[in-house]
Amino acid sequence: MPDESSHESTDPSRPARGGTGRRRKPRSGRRKALVITACTLGGLLVVAGAGAGFLYFKLNGNIKGVDINAALGTDRPKNVDNGSMDILVLGSDSRSGANAQYGADQGGARSDTAMVVHVYKGHKKASVVSIPRDTLVTRPTCTDAHGKTVAGGNQQMFNTAYEVGGPACAVKTVEKMSGIRMDHYVEVDFTGFKKLIDTLGGVDITTQQAINDDKSHLHLPAGKHTLDGEQALGLVRTRHGIGDGSDLGRIQLQQAFMKALIQQIKDVGVFTSPKKLYDLADTATSAVTTDSDLNSVKELAGFANGLKGIGAGDMKMVTLPVQYDPANPNRVLPLDRQAAQLWSALKADQPIPASATKDSAGDKGAAGSVVSSH
Repeated sequence: MPDESSHESTDPSRPARGGTGRRRKPRSGRRKALVITACTLGGLLVVAGAGAGFLYFKLNGNIKGVDINAALGTDRPKNVDNGSMDILVLGSDSRSGANAQYGADQGGARSDTAMVVHVYKGHKKASVVSIPRDTLVTRPTCTDAHGKTVAGGNQQMFNTAYEVGGPACAVKTVEKMSGIRMDHYVEVDFTGFKKLIDTLGGVDITTQQAINDDKSHLHLPAGKHTLDGEQALGLVRTRHGIGDGSDLGRIQLQQAFMKALIQQIKDVGVFTSPKKLYDLADTATSAVTTDSDLNSVKELAGFANGLKGIGAGDMKMVTLPVQYDPANPNRVLPLDRQAAQLWSALKADQPIPASATKDSAGDKGAAGSVVSSH
């Protein structure tokens, strides 16, 4: 999800603040974006698209697409068809346009939030792996939007991949890290996230303690709340109002919020209200950028319809196994052995073993227990 601070230096030496069921079949033929966008959009679009032809064309024109396959060519992990599916979900932190109210735009947008969503064969369960934006990784050589080659390098912050090379470079970096080919890409920004929450009618949560963070403009007493879009954005951006102020704690909070959101989506009754249904479909298609295999109503609906059976209880959410960088506590380093365990399990379509996250700083702390669904 978006960060509450303005853009920071990407120099790792400087401290940072604070469905179809088949997989990887080539076709001829894009933040802590919420996974809910993908997991529920299919049902919304199927009904809305079936109502009238002009709705199809209106919604179809909303969707933005990026041709990841053409950008990366053959320099990718092998296509494997075992019934599972891997999706890179990004939240971009651009301050341009309608997002300018969240800080000055000091350069290209970065991937403030990144999640690899692995959907297991049968599409009944999923594992979600959050990649901390401040993780120091080996970034591969990429090509920017103007066709210029951008050299890779060691000890680069993960979120710089999107900054220097856009969605394709972010996908390439994740694939090099994991050895897993990403089947799809989905991205949401600040404004899109807010609109989705508002159109949904807010999200019901319970906070176990008061949250007060001037930087994210969020002030909530302990108790039950229905968050509107602005409040929800503040919640997923906050890192100073809960725990030790680290990005790892914020990830735990975001994961808890996502579970509350997924739980609620099943109870909103959108199919009994054509207007509600259309408004959600219109907002969702306007909010996302996808890979080119999903940038039509038909493809996006089929993809998401295959995921709609996955509920909050069917998702295992973890953070990439990391440790704080001894040279800079504002950065984290992957725990290579544990990370290899995690990626190997997903590659084999197996559950993530407990040993993969046992010693990870990413899954310690209690920030995630602060927020729950009603």
